[in-house]
Amino acid sequence: MFVTGSISIQDGSMELQQMRYVIAVAETNSFTRAAERCLVVQSALSHQIARLERELGAKLFERTSRRVRTTPAGEAFLPAARQCLDAAERAAAEVAAAVGEIRGQLRVGLIPTVAAVDIPVGLREFRTRYPHVQIRLRVAASEELAEQVEQGELDVAFLGLPITARPSGVAALELARDRLVALVAPDHPLATETAVDLRTLASEVFVDLPAGTAGRAQSDQAFAAAGLDRVIAYEVTTADSMMARLVEQGLGVAMLASRYVPRLRGVVAVEVTDAPMRVEYAVWSHSGSTPAAIAFLEVLGIASADATPDQ
Repeated sequence: MFVTGSISIQDGSMELQQMRYVIAVAETNSFTRAAERCLVVQSALSHQIARLERELGAKLFERTSRRVRTTPAGEAFLPAARQCLDAAERAAAEVAAAVGEIRGQLRVGLIPTVAAVDIPVGLREFRTRYPHVQIRLRVAASEELAEQVEQGELDVAFLGLPITARPSGVAALELARDRLVALVAPDHPLATETAVDLRTLASEVFVDLPAGTAGRAQSDQAFAAAGLDRVIAYEVTTADSMMARLVEQGLGVAMLASRYVPRLRGVVAVEVTDAPMRVEYAVWSHSGSTPAAIAFLEVLGIASADATPDQ
């Protein structure tokens, strides 16, 4: 780290390492696991947190024999601590970039069905070019990822939204638009059809993403707009494994973006004449991207995050 300073508090000092320890305990709900994550002995971590609590004049954690839980003071401390660590790490990365090095962290988020870019291939190329960058990858729903980018927990994320929606709270660049197709088992009666419509599909049992997610909204809005109801018997979070397996076993049908479907096995894709569209975005903070994030977007062949975003 290039930045190792501290913040003065009363007669003591709040060190960046203490913030890291507090965040680790809050995220693991355990002093033992937090010490393992931070590569220190538990006694040293506990001592530093206790020292910080004395300086703050408030307990950050409630400790019992069974669990560790953040106090209201701890919850109030965490957002600012994360921002401070992010700022310090970004300052170090900016200094490294100024002398021609890309260092620090690259925190990437993506939906499971992203298809506009090949993230695994991109990460492999990025790691080869920039071996000193620590990569972190998180897979989640679009709305969750956008919130994490806005809060500074992720540097860049790749989302999929209905055509009626746009990312909020973040800068966004549209990457691609794609129409959803129906997925059926190879022995399903619809497997031999060239195309179907939503009315035909409405009589089927569905496998879909959880209610309230952007991925689910694409289909929900299309059926609602057509005045159709459908039965969703299976809600899953992973399209590439559980959703495809359930469809393959004939337990239901599903709808996914056509560009993603070729990655699946054991299912048949059928065009849907009145299918909804999905839009994929790359998003980053309105305050700009880290050098590592800019370099990663360039590896993917995407315009630099410092360029004017699609607003």
